[in-house]
Amino acid sequence: MENKLMSKKKPSFPVNEKLLSYLDTYARTSEVTISYEDLLRFSGGVSVFDKEDNDTLWIRVYYPEFEQDEIEYNLKRIYTQLHSDGNENIFDYLRIAGIDFCTFGNSKPFRIKVLNIYNNNYVYFYVKQADASRVYGLELEHILSPNRINFLVYEDTLIEEHISGIPGDEFIKNHLSECDDLGLTQIAKEFVKFNERCMITLLGDMRAYNYVIIPTHDFDTVRYKIRAIDFDQQCFEGNFKVYQPAIFKENIRLVQLVAKRLDNRSIEQYRNEERALLARRILNGKKRLTRLIRVMATDNISPRENVRQLRADIFDFTSDLKFKRAANMGAVLRAALEFVKRNYEDISLKRLIKEI
Repeated sequence: MENKLMSKKKPSFPVNEKLLSYLDTYARTSEVTISYEDLLRFSGGVSVFDKEDNDTLWIRVYYPEFEQDEIEYNLKRIYTQLHSDGNENIFDYLRIAGIDFCTFGNSKPFRIKVLNIYNNNYVYFYVKQADASRVYGLELEHILSPNRINFLVYEDTLIEEHISGIPGDEFIKNHLSECDDLGLTQIAKEFVKFNERCMITLLGDMRAYNYVIIPTHDFDTVRYKIRAIDFDQQCFEGNFKVYQPAIFKENIRLVQLVAKRLDNRSIEQYRNEERALLARRILNGKKRLTRLIRVMATDNISPRENVRQLRADIFDFTSDLKFKRAANMGAVLRAALEFVKRNYEDISLKRLIKEI
């Protein structure tokens, strides 16, 4: 089914000067001394297996001896730029414990493991080829979701922080059956809200391995959040269904959970809650979001046929004429966010008049 819904392979779109200027304004750029292309020059690698000896499809790569030290030094510099002020005084505490290359998917990222040698704490970050779609997705996630995300762009290289959590496919397979009734109901609620947020912000392809589920202990209960980790399919596909996580077969158990745990009134309540929260974020981040959408509306991040199909699909869904006039994906997204904000303000006004 997904093959019909989605293109076989999404191309990478360059980060143009207007987007770079926006990123520079909001401290999203930094000069780094090693690029994605540099890391591709590895001389060999070995497969990385998980605790159950399953092939993770990541390869632990290595470089010629005369290059290894320089590469590790530059990766430490990137770590300090991403997580602190670029101070190199902490280099003595750090060791690059692994450089892994992903062999599947569009982005084919490098995953860097940085170890603090004094306490064995470690963090990951990713080095990827800069793609405008992904950059827009990361920035929209930062502005419009309940999450904050840290990343840097320099020329053709994108540096992303690691997002902690249990991959959705692993959680569904190994942990979902262990949740109690309250936990299952909460996961159902969060999936409804996650589906609504992805649909409105046009973040596509949220199959189970493209998001994480984050359990948090709260007194004597465990609460759950669902968070996207892959932003490759931001505003690219033409089929509106692609932007609804509930459509993918990998999420069928969560869809069934929603049907079992929530009645229609609850589902509609949680959808309304998410729209209201999203509208507030649109209003609170108005200046930054307006500038980002203005840049996005001049960028080419999807074929014309995809734009035509998506605006027609959303018009059929909303009957809002603004979608019919959208010339590109940035304009389609602008219309979607304006639709949510306008409806939120109308409802708030009606409620105020009723109270008066």
